[in-house]
Amino acid sequence: MPATHPTAATHRVTNQAPPLTGHDVAQDTVLLEGLAREGADWHREELHRLGRLAGSEQAQRWADQANRHEPELRTHDRYGNRIDEVDFHPAYHRLMDLSVGAGLAGAAWADPRPGAHVARAAGFMVATTLEPGHLCPVSMTYAVVPALRHAPELAAAYEPLLTSRAYDPGLRAPAGKRGLLAGMGMTEKQGGSDVRANTTTAAEQPDGSWRLRGHKWFTSAPMNDLFLVLAQAPGGLSCFLVPRVLPDGERNTFRIQRLKDKLGNRANASSEPEFDDTVAWLVGAEGKGVRTIIEMVTMTRLDCVLGSAAGTRAALAQAAHHARHRTAFGALLIDQPLMRNVLADLSLESEAATTLALRLAGAADRARHGDGAERAFLRIATAVAKYWVCKRQPAAVAEALECLGGNGYDEASGLPRLYREAPLNSIWEGSGNVTALDLQRALAREPEALDAFAAEIDLAAGADTRLDAAWRDLRAELRPTEDAQLRARRVIERAALVLQGALLVRHAPAAVADAFCGSRLAGDRGLAFGTLAPDTDLTALLDRLPGA
Repeated sequence: MPATHPTAATHRVTNQAPPLTGHDVAQDTVLLEGLAREGADWHREELHRLGRLAGSEQAQRWADQANRHEPELRTHDRYGNRIDEVDFHPAYHRLMDLSVGAGLAGAAWADPRPGAHVARAAGFMVATTLEPGHLCPVSMTYAVVPALRHAPELAAAYEPLLTSRAYDPGLRAPAGKRGLLAGMGMTEKQGGSDVRANTTTAAEQPDGSWRLRGHKWFTSAPMNDLFLVLAQAPGGLSCFLVPRVLPDGERNTFRIQRLKDKLGNRANASSEPEFDDTVAWLVGAEGKGVRTIIEMVTMTRLDCVLGSAAGTRAALAQAAHHARHRTAFGALLIDQPLMRNVLADLSLESEAATTLALRLAGAADRARHGDGAERAFLRIATAVAKYWVCKRQPAAVAEALECLGGNGYDEASGLPRLYREAPLNSIWEGSGNVTALDLQRALAREPEALDAFAAEIDLAAGADTRLDAAWRDLRAELRPTEDAQLRARRVIERAALVLQGALLVRHAPAAVADAFCGSRLAGDRGLAFGTLAPDTDLTALLDRLPGA
């Protein structure tokens, strides 16, 4: 018989942070202050309800399952019939039901209360900390409403279902469903962001409908019910509504060639559809497709900013949680001077991003109620925020991951998933170069937008000499020059920092504004996080950490 040995443990598990579960994600000072400041404090109780759900162990398990069990494409049924369906894990449907039920899709457009879009934005940020992939179809459904209103008859038919809080998956005739989801198809293989190079064609029919023939290169959420699609009509590039299922219940031609094998965002399906005599209806004027669909793109860009601000904050929450529970060299990490500098710097970055994101949401809400100045402000501020907040997310998430050391590099921590997701928003809805050039176009063509942007900065005039100096320098950079394209990234980056500084000077604690102006505007820091000046009030910044 083999020798036997007494059972003995090799060690006890100590000095490991407990799981970050069972908490309220919405219990976040920066988020709640922004919610109140931008006019939606009435939503606080509902936001906390969503925050508790997002922080629950069950919901976090759904998030993990939805990413581990990825969407699967079924092009044909067992008999050889074309069906073009995508199957999702049940956890994905749980997440969708949670977010649509919380009003994060189109519901804000049916809510007349001031602040409804701010409430929705705060909820979107809370849901993003749970799992961002499922929010792609949610975001597009929110964004489609103002664009669809360019076709009043179509809006009258579909908007009540797009603004529903009912998640009703499956391909069926739209009118028979309790709620609808929408998507968009813009880019093609040969053009990418240069949508005027699109080759998909549209031919008008005697009954007033159109028929499309062509393809799209990157169409997410292909199981959504409706899509806005760009195609070349006789009068030029135009916008069309393409339903997956026609009003009579017949399937429209929407041939999914394959699903993208993406870096991150794995819970969400992104596809390459082909159109062949696909039925569509014109939205907006023929030949004005970009002008029409840009209404949708503007709102999805807002969600890119919200998503990146929330993704940064989610990673920071994990880093802060770890530092509060982990000891090294005789003290908690949160009390170690160098780690305090790193976390304070990340907290500063995150607060600036969150404050700017919610300011945009407030502007969008007030623009909806007829505020022309806020609409003009959004024209520049959305591009500026989309460029910078999304661009900063990967670096911030990487630094937060490093705070956990090897634990953060392990999939079980959740941080690798956040890291793979981090570059996404900087690419979608216009990559960095596209967004930087969009700012240059706005500066050249829309002086009222620059006036509104300047008015926002001027509200903080005289509060900090470093901000005043940065604004003077930026105004000189905003003048048209022959090398404007070459300088476009420099200009948009500086514009973002000045705008964030102006907002923090007005709304954040003095120590936060002082640290931002010193490090981001006056340059008193290094290139990496954790290089704030030694005299920075780190305690004041750490007090703003999520969960603090």
